[in-house]
Amino acid sequence: MLTEKHTMLAQEIIRIKRDGQTLERAHIDAFVRGLVDGSWSEGQAAALAMAMFLKGMSRTETVDLTRAMTHSGLVMDWRTAHLNGPLLDKHSTGGVGDKVSLMLAPIVAACGGVVPMISGRGLGHTGGTLDKLASIPGYNAAPDVAALHRALKSAGCAIIGQTAELAPADRRLYAIRDVTATVESVPLITASILSKKLAAGLQGLVMDVKVGNGAFADSSAMATTLAESLVQVANGADLPTRAWLTDMNQVLGSACGNALEVREAVDFLTGHWREPRLLDVTRALSAELLVMGGLAADDAQARQQVDDALHNGRALEQFARMVSALGGPVDFCQRPGHYLPTAPVQLPVLAPCSGFVAAMATRDIGLAVVELGGGRRQASDTIDARVGFSQFAQLGQAVQAGELLTVVHAADQRTAENASRALLTHLQIAPQPPIGSPVLIRRLLA
Repeated sequence: MLTEKHTMLAQEIIRIKRDGQTLERAHIDAFVRGLVDGSWSEGQAAALAMAMFLKGMSRTETVDLTRAMTHSGLVMDWRTAHLNGPLLDKHSTGGVGDKVSLMLAPIVAACGGVVPMISGRGLGHTGGTLDKLASIPGYNAAPDVAALHRALKSAGCAIIGQTAELAPADRRLYAIRDVTATVESVPLITASILSKKLAAGLQGLVMDVKVGNGAFADSSAMATTLAESLVQVANGADLPTRAWLTDMNQVLGSACGNALEVREAVDFLTGHWREPRLLDVTRALSAELLVMGGLAADDAQARQQVDDALHNGRALEQFARMVSALGGPVDFCQRPGHYLPTAPVQLPVLAPCSGFVAAMATRDIGLAVVELGGGRRQASDTIDARVGFSQFAQLGQAVQAGELLTVVHAADQRTAENASRALLTHLQIAPQPPIGSPVLIRRLLA
């Protein structure tokens, strides 16, 4: 008969899950401790990850794993910061042209929320918020605690990177999953995302779960399963959370590429240009947080507050304060073109025939940005912030032969021409417009 000590052995915990049984909280705690202190080998951790992937995890197991990874490192305590407002955040599962965070954080801050947003860098076909902000000279995404508190006090928002102290178990487990084909596990994805958000000490979270040919979840069924898991596990771990399923069958907004997306975000906040689908997503997610934080009585009031913050310039002011507080130029929002790097080659891509933009291979468009140098094939790659696409045509848009579909921004003529040729294979022009689909697909509550 096995003693309690024996059942905490790595091989016994692996066997329990391998055989399809339910792991107790003590088993999961032992696994997470082993990830952090190194007492579990790479092989043992990979074996359990594969067993979790193949056998699945119950909701209780997923909550326990999320909690354990949250407490594997520092959990933020904001009491000494004396912040004035509820701590709120948003997380996206990633898409092409998704720069919503850049506008949402200052909008929510302008409406009385506090947004300590811990964001990531891009890998694969989706861009990372930190890579976008890195195109702003001087912007420090890794401030010390005092600087972070100052930014939150002055701007109400700070978009920064994950520190080494936050959820270290997740960092090691994700690296193992990445090389063992166990990334696409809904429970493991859920625990990975939420452990970092719980460690940030939030009081409310909204999830933007992308679905479509440019999203991690390409089917509605998979996206719904992931969204339900995130909402239920987060609420089970005492973090009030809601989610929206949003469309990712086309580029979100009119630009993709790091500096180009920052410029679009500034244009959005100034009112110079707000692409309608991007505005819809930003308004909906921002309003959700205002209601969750008790800053608005209902969705209608929250959306009005969002509109007011955009129209009266308060959201733009909060963004400018955030950039300045984290080391960027004080006058960045007045002169973004002066500070953001620009590509030496800008090549228009013209429609080969007349018709309607009927479909986009959105994931391939994201990969085309990577090919230009605007993304990473592996984590150590250096990004060229200048490159990407701007003035992107939207689905359903009527075009005449020779009219602009997009502009390629590239480091040299050859790569610009290669990207132009590739892009024409990623866009479909048809005689009839496509059947329209909403960008906001479904809302999920606790």
